[in-house]
Amino acid sequence: MNTEATADLPSTGEPTGTDHPDTRQADVSAIERVVAAVERSQRAKDPDAFLALFHPEAIWTTAHGKVLLGLDAIAEFTRTVLPAATWDGEVTYEPVHIRFLRPDVAAVKVRQVYRSPEGDSEGAPLYVMTRQDDGRWLLHACQNTGVVAD
Repeated sequence: MNTEATADLPSTGEPTGTDHPDTRQADVSAIERVVAAVERSQRAKDPDAFLALFHPEAIWTTAHGKVLLGLDAIAEFTRTVLPAATWDGEVTYEPVHIRFLRPDVAAVKVRQVYRSPEGDSEGAPLYVMTRQDDGRWLLHACQNTGVVAD
């Protein structure tokens, strides 16, 4: 995974607070755990576990271009679609690039792969995540994009 943990932040001399390498690594690890939780919730078809990962004012755009504004809209869609999803195989989510836009905002590029007997398909979601006052990272603005095979 490519993480540009400090490349986007101006240098102010000694690292302090969220600029400290240990703190930044803790943020990267927390973001990776959120992506892993997305994977677990999708595999289990568990809408509650999935929805717990979102900021209340989140924006979600599905792979088919449906725009969902706010947690209520995301919840309504997810509670209908996720439990009814049919796939024979497994899905994996891998954070492949994390760029901190600010100490409390990260753009996370994810590689999503559905493996099935009929063949694999891939997605390339982008998650803009925000760190909350309690330290949790939540999905805030997300675009799920299908990858078209050449």
